[in-house]
Amino acid sequence: MTEIEAIKDRHSVRSYKPDKIEAEKIAMLNDKIKELNEVGNLHLQLIEDAGNTYNKLLNRVTGLGSAPSVIACVGHDDETLDQRIGYYGEKLVLFAQSIGLNTCWAGTFNKKNIGAEVRDGESLVISIAIGYGNDKGKPHRSKNPEQVIEAKGDRPYWFNKGVEMALLAPTAINQQKFVIRLNNDESIDFIDKGGILSQVDLGIVKCHFEIGAERKV
Repeated sequence: MTEIEAIKDRHSVRSYKPDKIEAEKIAMLNDKIKELNEVGNLHLQLIEDAGNTYNKLLNRVTGLGSAPSVIACVGHDDETLDQRIGYYGEKLVLFAQSIGLNTCWAGTFNKKNIGAEVRDGESLVISIAIGYGNDKGKPHRSKNPEQVIEAKGDRPYWFNKGVEMALLAPTAINQQKFVIRLNNDESIDFIDKGGILSQVDLGIVKCHFEIGAERKV
């Protein structure tokens, strides 16, 4: 499965089967996490037993309490952390999709119960529930491209493909509070319009855009 195929196939899943993730896939996930931690200067951690990570009322109501495992999104605390978490965390989410697992970005969770290692100078930003879903999730309502684009004149094909994939990115409460600006020199700006975990969202959006556009921006 390519990353584009994973983007199109993947939806947030909140209800999980009790099945544990097999040892072979745990090893594959940990290898991918090691790779992403190195390139992203992060401390992502797969915690096989989610335990009471999702024991808050909202999590129980939405079904996340059934998630067997969790990824703790931790990294060195600086002004780029949230975007790096979003960008490289989504790379991990798409990899998980490609090996048959389901996921859900979750900003509401019990930080005390997650069991993550948070070293001096680091912060725990968000979690990702992971396991085998009871279903494949549902597509979220999406904005039209014109609602998130700022550009003058004709837009190149690669830009339009990038926007197409960006609109499939998961964002907090599905609000898609971002703008993608195409400059005259074909450089790209990703504009944060604010909101809950908006910088994490922007990192996820940038990840999707680059996959669709097939170029770094």
